[in-house]
Amino acid sequence: MFFLRIVLMALRSLWIHPLRSILATLGVIIGVGAVVAAMAILNGMSARLEEGFSSMGSAMVFVSPNIERRGGRSVGNFDSLKLEDADAIDKECSTVTRVMPQIRNTAGVKFMSKSTQASILGCSENYPIMNNHVVAEGEFFSRTDIMGSFKVAVLGSKVKRDLFGGRPALGEKIKISGALGARTYTVIGVMEEKGNIAFTDVDQQVIVPITTAADNYGLDSIQMVICEARSPADADIDRAKDEIKKVLRQRHRIRAGQQDDFQVQAQKEMVEQFGSFQAIIAVVLWSIAGISLVVGGIGIMNIMLVAVTERTREIGVRMAMGAQRGDVMRQFLVEASIVSLLGGALGVLMGWGLATMIQNATRVMETITTGWAIAMALAMATGVGIISGIYPAWKASRLDPVEALRYE
Repeated sequence: MFFLRIVLMALRSLWIHPLRSILATLGVIIGVGAVVAAMAILNGMSARLEEGFSSMGSAMVFVSPNIERRGGRSVGNFDSLKLEDADAIDKECSTVTRVMPQIRNTAGVKFMSKSTQASILGCSENYPIMNNHVVAEGEFFSRTDIMGSFKVAVLGSKVKRDLFGGRPALGEKIKISGALGARTYTVIGVMEEKGNIAFTDVDQQVIVPITTAADNYGLDSIQMVICEARSPADADIDRAKDEIKKVLRQRHRIRAGQQDDFQVQAQKEMVEQFGSFQAIIAVVLWSIAGISLVVGGIGIMNIMLVAVTERTREIGVRMAMGAQRGDVMRQFLVEASIVSLLGGALGVLMGWGLATMIQNATRVMETITTGWAIAMALAMATGVGIISGIYPAWKASRLDPVEALRYE
């Protein structure tokens, strides 16, 4: 009951000067808000990555151009992988069951008067089974379509809705812009609605044969080769990686001791790398939040020192009526904690609102606000309030009752 009275007195004191209280906690609000929003984005990225990789299975091995240094700068050796490399991996690596080379770009897609912006994916016929993404209407293109560089396209569900609405899309002609101008493609299929695979909204993409995509964009190299090992066992994945490296080093005529112009990574390694990156970003964000909270703590200490000065006579009256020094100290500590906790609560609301705005604005980036992040932010805010209020509370408790009653 006594503690409740202290809390009510603290709230009444804050209500008298609401603007001053908010300004004093501005650092806490910004720090907590930034951390909640950033952690929501990071959690959403992590969940999307895990969901995307799980939909592909856990036996995937990714081959991509290596990073090399030129003039002291890191640059991508983007032309080191060819379509023939993917064919060689498929034929010569006994531990690899499927191979999917791919090229990805962004382009405008048009049907009559309607148009949309979409991700254009050039890949092989293995896409549906390797990505666990089935065709809802029509059919996927075949090996024959790839060998003949036929201009056929399979639409994502969003692209189909944007261009055709509720009318059938199969057999219709669409135009996809490219390096050599817009080209006409025949729609042969529509994929089921799936959402996201890794960081890509697969419903907002158009899939075409990889040879057709390379021709459309004037490319003689590919961006990535996704390989599927015999099983997700570490031993099988390691053997697949070794075989892939051996085949590519021979094809690229890389001598012993020379650096590879490609890199081979298992899915597990990519997830671990992202986890390490996420941990580093989280530490940086919490450090920035800590700095903001320190600034907020200084503001809280300042307002509490002002409150002690303004209420010197009140403190004297309370102590003259029997209040102990500990009672006065507890009152000001509770008041400082409430100021900081309210700032933290406003920061949580601001962070949650900011994360929601980012998600709605991008329509691709998913955000997840966890109870753990909110609890940690509020705990840090409360801790800052207690630490910042210690000196003002101690100063108030050490006032001489007689001198305090005579204070004007």
